[in-house]
Amino acid sequence: MNTKTTAKDFLLHLATVALLYAGTVALLNILFRVINTAFPEVNQYGYYGSSSISFPVATLIVVFPLFLFLANLLRKGYAEDPSRKEYAVRKWLIYITLFVAGAVLAGDLITLIYRFLDGQELTTAFLLKVLAVFVVTGSIFGYYLDDLKDRLSGFRRTLWRVVAVILVVGSIVAGFSVLGTPQSQRMLRYDSQKLSDLQSIQSQVLNYWQQKGAVPASLEELKDPLSYFDIPLDPESKANYEYKKTGALSFELCAEFNKESTKDSMSRVAYIELVGKTSENWQHGAGRHCFSRTIDPQLYPVRPK
Repeated sequence: MNTKTTAKDFLLHLATVALLYAGTVALLNILFRVINTAFPEVNQYGYYGSSSISFPVATLIVVFPLFLFLANLLRKGYAEDPSRKEYAVRKWLIYITLFVAGAVLAGDLITLIYRFLDGQELTTAFLLKVLAVFVVTGSIFGYYLDDLKDRLSGFRRTLWRVVAVILVVGSIVAGFSVLGTPQSQRMLRYDSQKLSDLQSIQSQVLNYWQQKGAVPASLEELKDPLSYFDIPLDPESKANYEYKKTGALSFELCAEFNKESTKDSMSRVAYIELVGKTSENWQHGAGRHCFSRTIDPQLYPVRPK
């Protein structure tokens, strides 16, 4: 029986497990983002881009087929030479994977029981995340336990593959159904950039007020070579944003948006509200939307010259 591990065998086993870990992280990332979007927490805020699933989906699309391909190569190698199952690297990696999966499962259950006993609210989002971790890591634990005990017959191996495909494809489909297609994500990114530009313009208007004690009549007055501020353009249409002075202390900023903002996806800024609230509201509907602002001289006093 030849149990000497070659460099090829070592790298093949290591790459397979590395792909498994990368795919697992990406899969849970997608599921968590879907859950966060479908069942947002009360205090959960973020920019449009925070819910993007582009990177984890791209990771799964590349990693999952590679994992299946390498796992199939290993299976063929075991069929040709059963002694390869006795490689130390194979057993070490399987035991490490079982340990990690078991630890995650135990931690998952401990967290659930702790929050229940501690009287904390078991929200739908939390329970779904616990279930997602349990199903994904439980499947990995079950598969490698079967592999270690040499119970992966043709039917059992096929069954585990079907489970893996359902988890991966199902999560991607669920992600796109909840968070939108790549085209939809692109539209949301445009909207997010527009909000960022309007916030930047607003900041410059406030700075202008504090320096000169007046609201600028047009955006052209904000151009200052010393501050290196360039008036941004709409990233989608390349047109100027709409700006209008509406009073001695008030102004209005307008833009065209692709999507209506929602509580879990709208952008909130860390500025102090011009009218004295703790945060500014940048919610908007689809199409042309204007944000009216009134400067509070007590919050933004004119700087002495």
